[in-house]
Amino acid sequence: MDIRKELDKRILIIDGAMGTMIQRYKLEEADYRGDRFKDWHLDVKGNNDLLCLTQPHIIEEIHGQYLEAGADIIETNTFSSTTIAMADYEMQSLAYELNVAAAQCARRAADKYTQKDPSKPRFVAGAIGPLNKTLSLSPDVNNPGYRALTFDEAMTAYYEQVSGLVDGGIDIILIETIFDTLNAKAAIYAAKKYFQDTNKPELPIMISGTITDASGRTLSGQTLEAFYTSVFHAKPLSIGLNCALGAAEMRPHIEELSQIAACYTSAYPNAGLPNAMGEYDELPEETAHFIEEWAEQGFVNIVGGCCGTTPDHIKHIAEHVKHITPRKLPILEEAL
Repeated sequence: MDIRKELDKRILIIDGAMGTMIQRYKLEEADYRGDRFKDWHLDVKGNNDLLCLTQPHIIEEIHGQYLEAGADIIETNTFSSTTIAMADYEMQSLAYELNVAAAQCARRAADKYTQKDPSKPRFVAGAIGPLNKTLSLSPDVNNPGYRALTFDEAMTAYYEQVSGLVDGGIDIILIETIFDTLNAKAAIYAAKKYFQDTNKPELPIMISGTITDASGRTLSGQTLEAFYTSVFHAKPLSIGLNCALGAAEMRPHIEELSQIAACYTSAYPNAGLPNAMGEYDELPEETAHFIEEWAEQGFVNIVGGCCGTTPDHIKHIAEHVKHITPRKLPILEEAL
């Protein structure tokens, strides 16, 4: 299955939020722990990635709901499955195992739907989150030169994550919700190094950044064009934006990206901006209406949803873009 062939034919759909779906199950501490971690010395409720080990049937079921809704690409439940992020629960030793288990959950679900309709292959993207520590910014306002993390530490954590995801059977590496490009570079370097070290065929890489406010910059201060230029050396399958903004606020940035990107573009916005309670109110048809307009304008190759989106959002998005021609890749002139 070559995803590039599918991308040339149609706009592909990536799934929606995992966290909002897990909330629907109203899980308690005991559900997160399962039998294996029933005596763990810290609370683990909220460690959604752990559910790949303790409640894999729930994660697989959520993947199935997105596939049923029309998703072509589903993301593994591994946003925080690194030694660095798992340190919050003192579960660093589980990082590799979490990635393998999450990839297997998604793989089983995707294969089931590909078998149902081989003309519409489904792909598994190994989700690599941005870490809860940043390489470009100091967490100590009185010491701007301080860093909570070194590049090598970030790279090592990402390397372990990539190896687990690949061993679990993913099709694509998805480095997403990037607010610090240096963190993303550590992930890119880890992925490239892993494939070089193991002599395995290199999987395509999708890269997705986050514009955090109306200034059109990432949290570490880069403009969209600077971000694009900083990561394009990875020769990614796609570069896009996700999270932080709803579709209405994301539109000018997606338009700009579509004009500069020499690869495919992706966009999966939140279901609008959060309300005072931190919840998302944008209805599926509203999100789909915005994304349909982007598709008609020729801005996008891959679309879906981030925080607050549900299988219903994905279903509406899939229906709205299914007859629209995907964005054509620009012909770049080789010139100095």
